[in-house]
Amino acid sequence: MALAEDTHSTTGPALPDLTDLGADAAEAMRSLLDKARTTVCDMVSEDGKISTHALEREQHAAHGLAWLATYVEALSQMAAYARALEEDERLGEMEALIVQIACAEYLNQLKGGIPMSQGEMVRPAELGLSADDIASCFSTPAVSALLGGNNPQARAALATAITQAEAAATFGDTGLDETYEAMREEMRRFSDTEVVPHAHEWHLANEYVPMEVIKKMSELGVFGLTIPEEHEGLGLGKESMVVVSEELSRGYIGVGSLGTRSEIAAELILGSGTDAQKKKWLPGLASGEIIPTAVFTEPNTGSDMASIKTRAVREGDVYRITGQKTWITHAARADMMTLMARTGPADSGYKGLSMFLTAKPRGTDENPFPADNITGGEIEVLGYRGMKEYDVSFDGFEVPADALLGGEEGQGFKQLMATFEGARIQTAARSIGVAQNALELALRYAQERQQFGKAIISFPRVSDKIVMMAVEIMIARQLTYFAAREKDAGHRCDLEAGMAKLLAARVAWAAADNALQIHGGNGFALEYPVSRVLCDARILSIFEGAAEIQANVIARRVLEG
Repeated sequence: MALAEDTHSTTGPALPDLTDLGADAAEAMRSLLDKARTTVCDMVSEDGKISTHALEREQHAAHGLAWLATYVEALSQMAAYARALEEDERLGEMEALIVQIACAEYLNQLKGGIPMSQGEMVRPAELGLSADDIASCFSTPAVSALLGGNNPQARAALATAITQAEAAATFGDTGLDETYEAMREEMRRFSDTEVVPHAHEWHLANEYVPMEVIKKMSELGVFGLTIPEEHEGLGLGKESMVVVSEELSRGYIGVGSLGTRSEIAAELILGSGTDAQKKKWLPGLASGEIIPTAVFTEPNTGSDMASIKTRAVREGDVYRITGQKTWITHAARADMMTLMARTGPADSGYKGLSMFLTAKPRGTDENPFPADNITGGEIEVLGYRGMKEYDVSFDGFEVPADALLGGEEGQGFKQLMATFEGARIQTAARSIGVAQNALELALRYAQERQQFGKAIISFPRVSDKIVMMAVEIMIARQLTYFAAREKDAGHRCDLEAGMAKLLAARVAWAAADNALQIHGGNGFALEYPVSRVLCDARILSIFEGAAEIQANVIARRVLEG
């Protein structure tokens, strides 16, 4: 076995062995997951059923199970990625080293402890796994061979390959076909020309992404990617959306996130709207003529949507909406709102929620809400700028009765839930783009910055950071592509989408943090773009389901089998 373990060698792994090793190791870890599922299920069950109280009490173990399951799926997708590349004769040295290091690192973390956050580790024993359980899964030939694969020689070899491929769009073949890679290249050229030169200026000035940029995005079809052709969209799948979101977010997350609003609004309407609602809204969303905003979150509710208090009361042919919303992205400049309000009794929980599609006049900074019975103010934020965040209050805001999504009250939460898969896949893609930006900034700085007579990339603690960014970005990327493909195939993929979002958000934050560390004191200066990337990366583990909520959702799905 020629894994790069020899202290005098910088050669990569034996390519014919790697794909089999990865697949066998992933299978061994599925056995570990099965054991952990059983032990954690015992911890959180009462009278043979999963108990909400016990799940909360054993939250560390339950969320640890979610992370374990995410790692196992990540290993499985890296093995599948390696095999597909090998079959296409595209598995080169860089890709093989990425797979080797990825498998080695995640296997070692599964054995020794997975970081759920910077200060929270989950270890096998905390999941109820015995020493014998661990030994039986980690003593297989494949796992034993791969455990030592993340070593100084392998990292040095990958660092060399990365520096020699600096002009590449990604570090390592993504495994996508020519059509998707052509799409990536088009979006990359757009980002490099229209976004990257201006992104930091927009961020520092807290300015909107200019309408000229949005217009050019519209011309490229960004807002209509997944809207069917019959509604004037491109009729493509979520995988195309992932590629586009990656590249736009690599330029600036504010640009990459513009498509999210259209994606959520369109999916709501496609899944639940009446024919009239589809005809009214979808062509404008696809063309970019209509800018939507999602109006869901309320003060003090966060992820607890069952506690939404904003009310919609029907009076003849209209509903009057009263209540407060917060963290509403792009609210002032939007032309339409997807608005969640309570139509049922105060104690009706999720079942009393309804979704509305309502027009609103486009506002400005001076007059953000030029409509009757709507007021609001901007929330100043560290990052994720370019669209601006708002508190919004409604005081009898009038909405036509035919704005009720689907024409039936009490379906709002169910309708929104149907969009969560796509939204989380899209957020994972944005995370990958932010991480890729961090990697590129770190690499460029490490090659240019001279200390002690040489470029700082010559120091292993610097090059190792860059290597691990590239490795984890590829892991997150493959997991996200997998979730997108499952969605495009019509399969339920809330589990896969949740895993992709959970991992990719952590990867983005780690990449941004390490990129700033490589910049040293300069990274802490506002003039350096990496300071913006750090701020942008931090939000990714909070929105579209905070990491803790996401882990809870994944844990429940895993425990249900």
